[in-house]
Order: sequence, then structure tokens, then C-alpha cells
Amino acid sequence: MNEMDNKQRLELPHQQMAELPVDRRLAGASEVNVGYSEEQARAEAQRCLQCKRPPCVAGCPVDIDIPAFIKLISEGRYADAALKIKETNSFPAICGRVCPQEQQCQAKCVVGRTGRPPVGIGHLERFVGDYLVANPQPVSSSPEPTGYKVAIVGSGPAGLTTAGELAKLGHEVTIFEALHEPGGVMTYGIPEFRLPKDIIRYEIKALLELGVQIVHDTIIGRTLTIDELFGEMGFAAVFLGLGAGNPRFLGIEGENLRGVYSANEFLTRINLMRAYRDDYDTPIRRGNNVTVVGGGNVTLDSSRWALRLGAETVTIVYRRSREEMPARVEEVRHTEEEGVQFRFLSQPMRLLGDDGDVAAMECLQMELGEPDESGRARPIPIEGSEFTLPTDLVIIAIGARVSPLVPIAVPGIELDEGGHVIVNPDTLETSIPGVFGGGDLIPGEETIVRAMGDGRRAAQSIHKYLIDRE
Repeated sequence: MNEMDNKQRLELPHQQMAELPVDRRLAGASEVNVGYSEEQARAEAQRCLQCKRPPCVAGCPVDIDIPAFIKLISEGRYADAALKIKETNSFPAICGRVCPQEQQCQAKCVVGRTGRPPVGIGHLERFVGDYLVANPQPVSSSPEPTGYKVAIVGSGPAGLTTAGELAKLGHEVTIFEALHEPGGVMTYGIPEFRLPKDIIRYEIKALLELGVQIVHDTIIGRTLTIDELFGEMGFAAVFLGLGAGNPRFLGIEGENLRGVYSANEFLTRINLMRAYRDDYDTPIRRGNNVTVVGGGNVTLDSSRWALRLGAETVTIVYRRSREEMPARVEEVRHTEEEGVQFRFLSQPMRLLGDDGDVAAMECLQMELGEPDESGRARPIPIEGSEFTLPTDLVIIAIGARVSPLVPIAVPGIELDEGGHVIVNPDTLETSIPGVFGGGDLIPGEETIVRAMGDGRRAAQSIHKYLIDRE
């Protein structure tokens, strides 16, 4: 078959990924997106123009050679495509599911600029990631040990990436995790129907095969101190990847009523502690009329779980319009398909109770003004526009802060006004020599792929820091 020219490629149809029908979604926790078949993957890969100066790569926080891995798919070389991704991204099966590709690599795709759907880079990444899960490749030969021990605090995306990259360089790596399962926000935050836990377990198993050790139920600053890590335990460097697990609240009247959850607690009980399964005794409140506050992916995750737990109605209250929502477009569509209602341009003002239980949310209608510091239009209250929503369960999903335990865990570390750890922007080293940080612990965009990018950069900096000591 002759090689197609770009004009022919542009005429190829975009391959839509199959999805579970709504009734099957709501009946359990099965993954909504089914995945590409081989035929679909190769057909979608053929749409890539193989740009000589690919703008999609500039949109990727971990610098994946996107045209190269897509070309390998088009040739049927799926394992090679996955290994090409793994040169810069250790977790393609995860990123292919949860990265906001439509705002990053796909937003810059040249095909998309012609008025056609951009190449499905995320779906293709997921395809080869899943191929690798189903067809594991042999672990490459072990590097020469350097003799250095590195401690990783936290097993979220930043910590896992740092650990894997350092292990490949020959360092002895130990991850210290506060919870009983590794994975951080990928395990306790993201629902099974978006990111199956088997995928996370596979990626972590691959790290263990590299020699990485994971110590659970260990809180740095409580169970162990930084001084002990550097001292009697013999670690030469430490990476902090604690994430941002301290929930934000609205600061309004009634938030202490029964039936008001932070999204952190609600999702942790379900995702980590399996409250959605009959064979687990994890207590969780199941509302009939549920209200979720926020506009991000966590908001959508909480609302969709509430439906799966049996809620009759679920309403998302968001103070801006649909266009300002930071959530992924695909996830918003799935949420609407499943029956969640949206109340845009609405701001909660107080929660009303009935004998200690939440019974209603009083809101104020908003209008959009000039952009604020986030670049989005600022919501402005409309006087006299109050309205009330009956509700028996409220989930606050407006983001999270860095844990206040950080300065206790690492005495003397320099923080900014928001409680984030200040790092050297080039090396990610903190104000304490030999201590590095990344992910949601430091200022910046709060996405999994950005955390993975931090982990990669931090590993390179830690390696240089250790080798330079010689």
C-alpha cells in the first residue's frame, strides 16, 4: 500500500471510542470508556500528519515523542509504541485515561486546527498502555548500583515517577506512604469507573520489579522524622510528594451539619475503603437529593458516585458558567448523560438544617464580570436573587490545600503564603539541602501529568545532586 499524503490523512474519519450505555454505568463501577480495538487504534494513528515540528509535543508536560509513538501504532508495533512513551512517561495506561489531553497535546494538534477532530492522542496512549498491561515486557537489565539511598515521601504520581526514574539510574529507593495502599490521589481520589485500580496496581508492580520498596502506614513527621531518614537510616536525599490532601471548605453557616462531606472524605471512603461494595462495612451516608459544590473533575467524580450509591437527584452548583468549568469536556458529557443536573452561576450562601441534619442549601444567582487572577470571568452576586435547593447530602469539592503537617514533618522548610513548599524552579530542591519536592505540594497546575513531569525533573536533579557529591 502506498504511503498516504497529508490531504488523504485529513480525510480519514476520527475513531470514536466506545462507551458503556448509561444503564450499565449506573449499575456498578465498571469503566465507562471501553477502549480502542486494534483496528480503531491503527486507523486513528493514520490520521497523524507526522509534523516535522510537532506542536503537540510542546503541549505535553512530560515531552512524549507523540508522532513517534503514533507512527509505531500505525505499523502495528504496539509494544514499541508503549516503550517509546515510557522513555518520558512511566504510566501511559494511567495518563491515557485521566490527563486533560484536550487542553494540552490535542489542543495543539495541527489536524484539529483544520476544523476536524484532533488526533485522539490520549486514547492512543491508553491503547498502548493497556497493551503493555496485557503483554508485559521483560524488565531491562539492572543498572549498576550507585550505593546511594533515596527516600520518597508519598506514593502519588509525583512520588512514584521519581522513584521509578531513580531506580533506573541505580539508586536504592524506598517510598514511605501514610495510607495502607499506594497510589495517592489516583487510588483514593479517582473513581474506578474512570481509572480501574488494577491499572494502578500493575504500574506499581512494575516499580517493585525495578527494586523500589514501599513502606505503608508511615507518616513522616510522626512515625519517622526527616532527621532519622538522613541520619541513622542512611538516606542521601529525600523527595517530598505529599500532595494536597487538606480539603477546602466554603466557610459558610451550616457546614458542620450532619450530611456535609468534603470531597476528599467522600471519595476516600468510596475509592480507597470500598464503601460502594456490599462486602465492605465502610460507613457512608447515601443521600436522596445530593448537592455537590464545585466545577472540577473531583466535583464530577463525587456527583457520579452519588448516583451510583442510589441518589434520586444529584445537582452540581457552580458559581461560573459551563465555559469556565476546569473539568474535562468528556467527563462533563458523561456526567450529563448519567443524569446529573447543573446549576450554573450559583453561589452557596448557607446551609439550613433540620434537627442537626442538612436539609437545604441557600444560594445566590451570579453574573460574570471581568477576568480575575485565574484568567476566568469573575462571578458577581446579583442582589435579591436568592433561591433554595432542598438537599439531604452536600459534598464540597472546591479544591484542597497542602497538609499543615508539612512544616512539622520538615522543620524549617520554606513555604509560600498559601502553604506550598518553595522550590528552586530549575532543580525542585527546597530550602533544605538534599530535600526536593514536586506535585501538588509546590505551586502550579494540579494535574497528574504535571506531577509526573515534576517527578521526572526531580529525579534528574537528585541524581545530579548525588553524583556531584563525589
